[in-house]
Amino acid sequence: MNEEKVLKINKISDGIVIDHISPGAALEVLSVLKINGRGNLTVSVLMNVPSKKDGTKDIVKVENRKLAKKELDLISIVSPEATINIIEKFEIKDKFKVKIPKEIKNIIKCNNQNCVTNAREPVDSRFGTEIEGGMEKFRCHYCERTMDLKEVRESLMK
Repeated sequence: MNEEKVLKINKISDGIVIDHISPGAALEVLSVLKINGRGNLTVSVLMNVPSKKDGTKDIVKVENRKLAKKELDLISIVSPEATINIIEKFEIKDKFKVKIPKEIKNIIKCNNQNCVTNAREPVDSRFGTEIEGGMEKFRCHYCERTMDLKEVRESLMK
């Protein structure tokens, strides 16, 4: 390929690289991280990139940014196969796969309108996670309503 026609994405000196994002989910990852392009962060987004392991994948690079536990939990819901690379001085200092936690607090909103968490009471939402039929399910601690991964992702995008 002609070198003039190749756009290369530079390495980042410090920050995060979120790799193996489900194809097409990079924008959802940016949304849950509240990255909208209006800040002073340098962000690279690659979508539907060929991958030997996954077929295609998305990648998000964010310079000078760290992730809090809540943000890791959000990424695990939006893209359960994602891998996080922590970059320091152009080197990968840590690399790990996200994992949906056993309990999720104050992230998911229950779809049950009659749930106490939707009744304007000072109650934090709590969901337990479980695998049912090979699929992730999220069960409200209070009303026991079960939501699948698709419902949870949709609620996060509202």
